[in-house]
Amino acid sequence: MAMEQEKKPHAVCIPAPLQGHINPMLKLAKILHSKGFIITFVNTEFNHQRLLRSQGSDALSNLPSFHFETIPDGLPPPENHDASQDIPSLAKSVDETCLDPFKNLLTKVSDSYSPITCIVSDFLMGFTLAAATELGIPEILVWTSGAGSLLCYNQYQNLLEKGLMPLKDSSFLVNGYLDTVVDCIPTMSGIRLKDFPPFIRIIYPGDEYMVKFLCAQVERAKMASAIIFNTFHELESDILDTISSMFPPSYAIGPFHFLEDKIADKSLASIKSNLWKEEPECLKWLDSKPPLSVIYVNFGSIVVMTPQQLVEFCWGLAKSNYSFLWIIRPDLVIGDSAVLPPEFLEETSDRRFLAGWCPQEQVLNHPSIGGFLTHSGWNSTLESISCGVPMICWPFFADQQTNCWLSCNKWGIAMEIDNDVKSDEVKNLVVELMSGAKGNVIRKNVTDLKNKAEKACTSSGSSMADFEKLIHLMQEFSK
Repeated sequence: MAMEQEKKPHAVCIPAPLQGHINPMLKLAKILHSKGFIITFVNTEFNHQRLLRSQGSDALSNLPSFHFETIPDGLPPPENHDASQDIPSLAKSVDETCLDPFKNLLTKVSDSYSPITCIVSDFLMGFTLAAATELGIPEILVWTSGAGSLLCYNQYQNLLEKGLMPLKDSSFLVNGYLDTVVDCIPTMSGIRLKDFPPFIRIIYPGDEYMVKFLCAQVERAKMASAIIFNTFHELESDILDTISSMFPPSYAIGPFHFLEDKIADKSLASIKSNLWKEEPECLKWLDSKPPLSVIYVNFGSIVVMTPQQLVEFCWGLAKSNYSFLWIIRPDLVIGDSAVLPPEFLEETSDRRFLAGWCPQEQVLNHPSIGGFLTHSGWNSTLESISCGVPMICWPFFADQQTNCWLSCNKWGIAMEIDNDVKSDEVKNLVVELMSGAKGNVIRKNVTDLKNKAEKACTSSGSSMADFEKLIHLMQEFSK
């Protein structure tokens, strides 16, 4: 083992095995690498194979100081090797089966490369704490959602104790009960039950396990050395202040992709994290469109919808008369492939581009994009803010409802679409966002936040200051 490798700090980075968690963890790993850290990046075997299929068989070739390793997720291989796994089943399996493989991997990696000085673990990978404790390795957690959603998860036990949740039956989904305002978070006044991550409703199979799982992760997080957030103080300062009184020291160093662009080693630029194969042809199509003329539609890596919801979105986009770029994953529609009405395809043939996946940051940065119809995942929300693109939000699960509420009510950068989607509502919201008075206000607000995000990542900005503090802490671990 080379002496210079021995002296360098060595971080093992392990994301939760989901697209929206792998993306920011890889960016963070690249950022740490730029500060002299040896990186071992740990995916599940299932996702590692997906990455090789989408990025190419040599895409994850090890560099001298940036390695990829795998552990099993404990689940049998699914029929569709490129579909997202069932979340409750995956969470349960990882929690129950991954500790021993992870400990064995840590021993192997220490022997093969250099002693591990820190584990950088996704907040949801609870088993890593036991490994870190047993092996005497400091651990830092990464919360890949917005800080606001962590406060909501932290209230789960409170909602249960007050009897506000779970829902008594499915009628409570539609009878107005979810509009109940719950002023239990001082920094999020006016938030309703419907804006909390919806596992707590305990209506669908797997919800009860997810509530127990998430409560356990929140409590376990209070034993970590620190927590890293992919956000910036100017966006969530009051929320971060509230978190600081409940959790270990936190470092808001986002948007990660801004820091990655500024300081990451360019030799790592070819290492990507998309589990689906990107279709960059959409960028050429966007080149042919006028500025701010296209609505971008992408519901992320996990959202699924009914065939009827798909049809409503189709005709809403058609009736808006705007050009649109729509990302339609093969597994977007529940129990079926996404079949678009032939009449819709014919009517919109000259103003649409359909793709299975795309390089989203490049799309949102394109001058022709005027709005984003999104599921309100945190990566998409933060990327939209970073590019100054206003949003229409159709949240599905997990943190998305909270991100939607913050975007619409606290930051004024989005409009919400009803879960029971109708084509006329889609049309009206698209038209309003792209050319209406409210859309203009939202565009101004998101442009202001874009400028603040950029400033946060300058040498004198808040994210860079937190990053330097984080690096100092992590370097202390290796002494």
